[in-house]
Amino acid sequence: MKQMKKELSLLIVISLLFSIMVTSVASAAQSTSSTSTTYMLLYVDKVEAFFNGQQIILESPATIIEDKMFVPAKVLGDAMGLKVQWNDATRQIEMTTPGFNIVLDSDHKVVWINGVRYPFDSVASISKEGKLLIKLTWLADYMGARYIYNDELRRVEIIHTQTPPGIYIPNTGNSNPVAKFNFAKATYKTGEPIKYIDLSYDPDAEGLVKYEWGGNQEVFFTPGTYPITLTVWDAHGNKSETYLRNLTVENKPFLSEIEYPIYYKPAGSFIKTDWSVLWGSFWNLPQLPKQATTDDSRKLLVSDSPEEFTEKGILYQDSVKGKGRLYADHINGTKEKVTLAILAKNLTNKPVTIKTTNKGEVWPSVYANLIGNEASVDFLMNDPRSDSMEVPAGQTFIYSQMPEFYPGQGVNLFYDVETTGDIQFSFVATSQVSQSTLNTLPMLAFNGHVRGTFPVSEVHWQVDASSFTKPNRLIIGDGVTDPFQPGYDPMRKQNVLNEGNYGVVYKIHADKPRKMAIMLLAYGGVFKGPIKINGEISLVPQSGVITAFDGMQILARTTGFEESLDIEFTPPAGSAFPIDLIFYPLDDKE
Repeated sequence: MKQMKKELSLLIVISLLFSIMVTSVASAAQSTSSTSTTYMLLYVDKVEAFFNGQQIILESPATIIEDKMFVPAKVLGDAMGLKVQWNDATRQIEMTTPGFNIVLDSDHKVVWINGVRYPFDSVASISKEGKLLIKLTWLADYMGARYIYNDELRRVEIIHTQTPPGIYIPNTGNSNPVAKFNFAKATYKTGEPIKYIDLSYDPDAEGLVKYEWGGNQEVFFTPGTYPITLTVWDAHGNKSETYLRNLTVENKPFLSEIEYPIYYKPAGSFIKTDWSVLWGSFWNLPQLPKQATTDDSRKLLVSDSPEEFTEKGILYQDSVKGKGRLYADHINGTKEKVTLAILAKNLTNKPVTIKTTNKGEVWPSVYANLIGNEASVDFLMNDPRSDSMEVPAGQTFIYSQMPEFYPGQGVNLFYDVETTGDIQFSFVATSQVSQSTLNTLPMLAFNGHVRGTFPVSEVHWQVDASSFTKPNRLIIGDGVTDPFQPGYDPMRKQNVLNEGNYGVVYKIHADKPRKMAIMLLAYGGVFKGPIKINGEISLVPQSGVITAFDGMQILARTTGFEESLDIEFTPPAGSAFPIDLIFYPLDDKE
């Protein structure tokens, strides 16, 4: 029976020791963690007490046992910032005070103080409520507190001054660093970016090499109080105490989860979201009004069929007199390595000069999206060129020859040329290229994709982006609001459409654009390609490919003070269309 009572008593101690003795005590102790002096009034056999002038109710009062005053250990530990905890592995109560490690073993009725054994009953007791009590003299001896007992009032006055731990390490001649930070504002709204101000330092002025934050999100979309922590290390591996501040987020909206990245993520960032958000917020936006014109001063020769050729031959052939653009996109479908070349035949009776003013080339690759992207990047860079060659009357010269590419590899190329006479350009796939190649190669049959010559190689859109107040878009490559350019295939002798407008350059201009974000949504399928905005090329995406199921990429932002906005784009080979350019108005947020 005695053993059962003993076990029951211990269970009560364990279960209640770690419950917060009084809510107000815990709150008061936390709120005064930086206060150096703590003042408590405890009354013998009364649960009413005072903590720094605030009345609290104890679950176990101070009491006198055999003429010795005993006071509740846990509430004093909480108030004074001292550890009182249960070790389940050893079934012992552990207390950590300045300079002392104390272990109370209720099972064996012993207490260990810095390794010295004492009888349990001489220093501690268990109250009838199952709480741990310690002898009053411990306050001075082991907890660093002063006390005064008023016999007339049967009251104990306890004063504890907490000395902050030192950071100097004598045996190394170095100090621990100090972690510290603040918030730029006292409170934040939901969806408002949090600004953390780092105030950490190293007393030895050797610098900090490592930061470890906890809970420091850049934004919170749910109101509440959030604990934020910071720990720092110096170059010697010395670690600071963990610094804690609570962040208050009010139940006041600033930006939604959809709006926040549009406002604050840097240009080039990808906004990962789900299909329902895209469908509900961006799929059917109104179109930004535009005035479309075309430039037919440079005709476009497109060689994209057979896109994957299975035999060597002539892929496409037509002539240019004046300005032209040569565009090819092909995959080696044979079982041997070949080269793609463009042959230039002078159809006149006098020498003709061919001048190259711009080009886009890519090394052979098996990744269709990659070659389309890289050739487009090269072309949009628009490096000034003055390459020229003279073709004698009636002669055929090799205008361009790509490196050999192996089965399964593809190439993509652009060339802007200007000729002083009539030149027939032939796109050929062959093993050996010479001036007699045209006489030995067959004309390859059309098998889909795009092939033909098109009068329009450049489209201009003038848009009004100065005063819209809701998100708008421009659709590129849908064949309806952005028509596919018509042309003619002389090899088939029939009219054709440039479906996708490959090889066409779009130039979009707006005067005095308002403050906004410009984004790309690839809702036609897989997309990878560059866009040039005010002279700066953005890669979409930075790596890999995107689809409409992935999200949107932020291309650029305007401030509202620019004189103009200029966007330059050409549909990259291997990518699907249409795409949306989304113009999202940004309000000034205070």
